[in-house]
Amino acid sequence: MFTGLITDVGEVLHRDSGRFTLRAAYDPLSIALGASIACDGVCLTVTSLEAEPSGCRFTVDVSNETLAKTTLDGWRPGRAVNLERSLRAGDELGGHIVSGHVDGRATILDMTEDGESRRYLLEAPDHLAIYIAPKGSVALDGTSLTVNQVAGSRFGINLIPHTLTRTTWGSKKPGVEVNLEVDLFARYVARQMEFRQ
Repeated sequence: MFTGLITDVGEVLHRDSGRFTLRAAYDPLSIALGASIACDGVCLTVTSLEAEPSGCRFTVDVSNETLAKTTLDGWRPGRAVNLERSLRAGDELGGHIVSGHVDGRATILDMTEDGESRRYLLEAPDHLAIYIAPKGSVALDGTSLTVNQVAGSRFGINLIPHTLTRTTWGSKKPGVEVNLEVDLFARYVARQMEFRQ
């Protein structure tokens, strides 16, 4: 489990089909083989690990299902990636409950400056839009965000300067796809409603 609070921005170093090698600033001694790291919101398993002078490099294997549902199929060396280590018992839950199981992709439609913040308008696939509600939570590229408004399959978010500078969001533009994980509780409530009908 994760919180959607990004702790590092890593870099894709190498790709070999569904195997990716990334660089991070994490202490390699704090990461065990088999550990989970959310990479742009996708929970991935560390399969190899190597120390570097300023952190580490680690390898993850990605299934065809994950490549099809997420933006990972478009990853190339040099890409910046939002990273978050998995939640440990006793850690502060500052964002919202994020599983790292991405539901699909949302597309950035528009971007406008709002003082020092920045507003984004996105569109979700119709089958996921029903889980997105005003003042609810979504995870986009692993970042826990509050939904400002919803109109059909379109929804808006507002990013503060801290988020823009500490994640990959500062460089995102209209037309870009991002990994979308809808709120876990919204998903279960909707499932319960199906059985009541």
